[in-house]
Amino acid sequence: MLKEDCFYLGKIVRKFSFKGELLAKLDTDEAETYQNLESVFVDFNDKLIPFFITSCQLHKSTLLRIDFEDVEDEADAEDLIGADLYLPLDKLPKLTGDKFYYHEITGFAVEDVSYGPIGVIKGVNDNTSQALFVIDANGKEVLIPVNDKFIKKLNREENKIILDVPEGLIEIYL
Repeated sequence: MLKEDCFYLGKIVRKFSFKGELLAKLDTDEAETYQNLESVFVDFNDKLIPFFITSCQLHKSTLLRIDFEDVEDEADAEDLIGADLYLPLDKLPKLTGDKFYYHEITGFAVEDVSYGPIGVIKGVNDNTSQALFVIDANGKEVLIPVNDKFIKKLNREENKIILDVPEGLIEIYL
C-alpha cells in the first residue's frame, strides 16, 4: 500500500498498559467513527505495514486505545510510539454539501462571485497555520485561504468550487 492511496488517521502517542496497548491521537472531528477498526497501516521505517487490531475503543474523546495483534508487551509497544497511522482512502466517510476532503478537490475549477473564473486547484497546502487552496490561473499560482466563509458552493457533478473572497485578494497574484 502506498501513502498516496491512504489518508492520515493519527499518531501513536504513548503506551497505555504493560500489556502492549497504545494510545493514538486521531486527526478527526469524528473519532467515534474509527472505534471499530479491524486493521490500520502503521508508518514504520518509512513503509506502511498492516497491523491487525484485537480491540480498540475511544479513550477521552480524541484518543483511541488500541490493542494490536502481536504487540504483547511494553517493549513491542515502545517501538511504535510516534508512528503515524493510515487507512485506505475508501475508508473515508462520504461527505455531502459543501464539505470536502483536500485530495478530492484537486482538478476542480475555481470561480469567484465577483472576479469570475480563476483557475484550477492544483492542491491544498496544509503545512501552514491556515490551509490554502493552490490554484493554477493560466500558469500563475494563486493562494486563497480555505475558509468556510469564502466557500459559497461546492459542485461535485461539475467539479467546481464557487468562492466569495475579499476584494483585491485575487488581483494580488494576477
